[in-house]
Amino acid sequence: MNITFLTRYLLYNTLINSKFPIYCLTLNYAIMNLHITHYNNQFKIKGVLNRQNVAVFQNEFKNVFDKFSSVTLSIEGLEYIDAYGVNALAQLHNESITKHKSLSIIGLGCDDLYEHFKSENAA
Repeated sequence: MNITFLTRYLLYNTLINSKFPIYCLTLNYAIMNLHITHYNNQFKIKGVLNRQNVAVFQNEFKNVFDKFSSVTLSIEGLEYIDAYGVNALAQLHNESITKHKSLSIIGLGCDDLYEHFKSENAA
């Protein structure tokens, strides 16, 4: 199987079924989708939260505190988060504070997220 065929095959499968990651063979990293599922006020995030899909995250949680008084967000399935994703979660956290609502972030996610909130609590 040559690289061109493999690239086309993986891209085709990604377009048909979003469960498959897109492999960028020239850059040696995988770009994964963001999957957000929820039941009532409990949300699970899986995949990658980055600049390319942070708008999807923000749209999903737009006005979430108008619907629920408390939100639980599991980041157990979060494989990677960049600065844009950390800022989106920080904005959600700030919104919960200003609206006097409860936001719980649970799970062993990415270290970057914990470092952000750890440094914010110290300040």
